[in-house]
Amino acid sequence: MKSPKSMIELSKSLKSLYIKTAQKLKASDRRQFMAEVVKGFGIGGQTLAERELGWNRRTIRKGMKELESGEPIIDAFANSGRKRIEEKLPHLLEDMKSLVDPQSQTDPSFKSTRLYTRMTSSEVRRQLIEQKGYRDGELPSNETIRRRLNELGYTLKRVIKAKPIRKIPETEAIFQELEKINTKADNEPNTLRISIDAKVAVKVGEFDRGGKTRIPTISLDHDFAEAITVTPYGIFYLSTTNYSYFL
Repeated sequence: MKSPKSMIELSKSLKSLYIKTAQKLKASDRRQFMAEVVKGFGIGGQTLAERELGWNRRTIRKGMKELESGEPIIDAFANSGRKRIEEKLPHLLEDMKSLVDPQSQTDPSFKSTRLYTRMTSSEVRRQLIEQKGYRDGELPSNETIRRRLNELGYTLKRVIKAKPIRKIPETEAIFQELEKINTKADNEPNTLRISIDAKVAVKVGEFDRGGKTRIPTISLDHDFAEAITVTPYGIFYLSTTNYSYFL
């Protein structure tokens, strides 16, 4: 006489049907389907389902209870796992923002609303202890602080030295207004128009600057030492084409 475990044999197509159907169902519906199938197997059905279908016995038993009571068992996933650190330390995020804001800047290219900060997560954690009075044991890890700062909109990396956008709508409006003023000035003979420009500051000292001389001359080979600097600038009178240079 065969044992109860070997009295039922499942074909490949039937096993595939059971497995795919269970995968399409969720929560209580899935458990109850599995329980109904196992009940149809008879004695040793749970062992057969575990071996042939890969179903978990605890899940099957849970489905059996739901079939007997007629009520689904509510999964309390929200009550499981570790609580967020904000629930334990309600003022933590506010204190983190007060530390990071003075050390942050907006995206220089204005392409995003993110904030760039010089402070690393480890530095934020240290400042929370020193300035805000938190204890080391109650604070989360550096990785958790990094994630919270990222959620607040901060990017934890060095301040990006990006070039600003050359033209924005406000810039175009300024140039349009300047064009109107210049056109008006061109038509007024009593208006004095000049152009002023300054050059890069130059150090004053015994420097070669690629020059040549007929007599032996000693010059400095480096300009590391402090020296007097001069900023040359000039004024150009547009009406007379005269130049005036100043130092």
